[in-house]
Amino acid sequence: MTARSRARHPRRRDSRRRRLDHSRRGAAAVVRETMLNTAAAGGALCILLTLAALFFQVSLIMFKTGSMAPTIPAGSLAVVRSVPVAEVRVGDVVTVERQGKLPVTHRVTSVSLSADGHSGVLTMKGDANPVEDPAPYTVSTVRTVLWSAPGLAQWVAKASSPFVLGGVTLAVAALVTWSLWPREEQAGEEHAGQVGRDGEERRTEQLSEAAADA
Repeated sequence: MTARSRARHPRRRDSRRRRLDHSRRGAAAVVRETMLNTAAAGGALCILLTLAALFFQVSLIMFKTGSMAPTIPAGSLAVVRSVPVAEVRVGDVVTVERQGKLPVTHRVTSVSLSADGHSGVLTMKGDANPVEDPAPYTVSTVRTVLWSAPGLAQWVAKASSPFVLGGVTLAVAALVTWSLWPREEQAGEEHAGQVGRDGEERRTEQLSEAAADA
């Protein structure tokens, strides 16, 4: 092996090492960007849900019983919107509040509005129940079901746990810190830039001194 060949080998190893380091940094950057985009999408979804609740009276309800099965089985999650009783029609699935009891979500079987239309009496029935609810409901507003999906209620209940919310908050904070933390390559680039500026300043000073001596 000649001296020239031996001299080339370190350069090849350095080149392979640089390519490997670049590949690792690229993979880490992809992972970081993916996690940040996921966190941003989750944040945007939370903002949209908050705005929908504030401006459109849209909220979520969970079905713990199967009284509306098979249309809406137990464990379903539904999106509901608050509307005046005058907008309710027979066949709508609505949620009404009950004094001292949990709200009930059943299908409307009849509507009787007051003279001014500001209140009304509803009779309702669960799709899985053989008879109508024992007593009618006198209401001014109800929450009508816009959309539902089975099996989502348990996940929302788990996500609402203080431990889960606290863990998500800590994870997002750690992700943001990790993403914004200075990297070695950034520090190296800044150092190289500073060295280059210092060298340029020294060369300028040397040229000035040479011109003054001349």
